[in-house]
Amino acid sequence: MNQLLRGIKRFGAAEEGVTMIEYGLLAALIAIVSIAAITTLGTNLHSVYTAVCTALKGALTTGGTACS
Repeated sequence: MNQLLRGIKRFGAAEEGVTMIEYGLLAALIAIVSIAAITTLGTNLHSVYTAVCTALKGALTTGGTACS
């Protein structure tokens, strides 16, 4: 019985598993924020490239295309 209680106390005091879970949650949070930021940046960047492309198409007077 004494050995069982010591085992339970040792299990409750162990923090390695908890730390790994915290690191996993932190990594997941960083990944989610990164994906959201890259998606937003990509959309904004697409708008900028479209505006530049439109401006270049209007500026070109000889054949050729500025962008596809």
